[in-house]
Amino acid sequence: MYLDNAATSFPKPEKVYEAVLHAMRDVGASPGRGGYRCSLEAGRIVYKARESVADFFSIRDSSRVIFTHNATGALNLALQGTLVPGDHAITTSMEHNSLLRPLYALRKKGLELTIIPVGSDGVINVEDIRRELRANTRMIAVSHVSNVCGAIQPIQEISELCHNSGALFLVDAAQSAGHVPINVELMAIDLLAVPGHKGLLGPGGTGFLYVAPHVALKPVIQGGTGTNSTAEEQPLVVPDGFETGTHNLPGIAGLQAGIEFICEVGLSAIHQRENSLLIQAEQALRNITGVVIHGPANSSMRCSVLSFTASGVDSALLAAELDHGFDIAVRAGLHCAPLAHSSMGTAPGGTLRLSPGWFTTSEEIALFSDAVVQCIDKIRNIDNNS
Repeated sequence: MYLDNAATSFPKPEKVYEAVLHAMRDVGASPGRGGYRCSLEAGRIVYKARESVADFFSIRDSSRVIFTHNATGALNLALQGTLVPGDHAITTSMEHNSLLRPLYALRKKGLELTIIPVGSDGVINVEDIRRELRANTRMIAVSHVSNVCGAIQPIQEISELCHNSGALFLVDAAQSAGHVPINVELMAIDLLAVPGHKGLLGPGGTGFLYVAPHVALKPVIQGGTGTNSTAEEQPLVVPDGFETGTHNLPGIAGLQAGIEFICEVGLSAIHQRENSLLIQAEQALRNITGVVIHGPANSSMRCSVLSFTASGVDSALLAAELDHGFDIAVRAGLHCAPLAHSSMGTAPGGTLRLSPGWFTTSEEIALFSDAVVQCIDKIRNIDNNS
């Protein structure tokens, strides 16, 4: 039973597998690297995927979509491509290392960095950000949904704060894209980093960065682009100058198919099903002695994941027992977000994280809940008898 969709969604829709195989078996060539038919077909696949991404996220100009290998690559490009020594950036203690580590590296080079502490519910207080604004604040960077506890952040309020202060707004949508609506125009998002292999149901090694037209982005990797070959310097044209080297054509084809599937099923239907499964799991877990659900108390303020601990039970050991005894795949530990656990009071052991997907059933959640009871009882009995 697979319940770790927050890490990578699985299984994928059948049409995703078909699109990947078509790109590998029937097309094969690299886009933009030849004038022959299969290379042109590869280019059409990439263009179609770019258009699908743009439509899905209400991006007016699809050329502002830069394909990357994951959200981590997108975040690094967004940060390194805009921030310079002397700039000030604001982020929060709920962020994933994919955002924090590039910021730490930039801090060593002269970036001024403020990390806003977040309360135990994992929700950002916008006023805390407002108090840290400076004349040189260049960017506010936050995750839309916490990968640890599922807390949905007040993106619209933070966006307004950004633009009233003249700062760029970078959103890490790793846990929200494909789960809740994202409209870059209405939300006034300047930079949006998205993985393809999670909520968008695409293959691994896919993702993108959206860059608003007014944002001047610098390339961070130099190399072949298939265009402007006589220039010694990396071209600044979007997206060509930022998609250096060979595209992951099978992955991009699969990503486009994943978005198509979401559009066919309906984003609201996906959100409702996942939310219903999370509520079912939460109700069952709350009946277990010593189990604590972490994150916002109101389930409507959570999305994608459910994070919990059981008193006297190591989360990693509980996950191992679920795997070995019941073939249930869940994530335990710090989830690459150590500061979030410090804020929530779950450091150093972290939490056990459940993340169902579209293909998860209510019966599986019931089996998971029963398995948790058995595993906790087993662990506690062993501890009591040792």
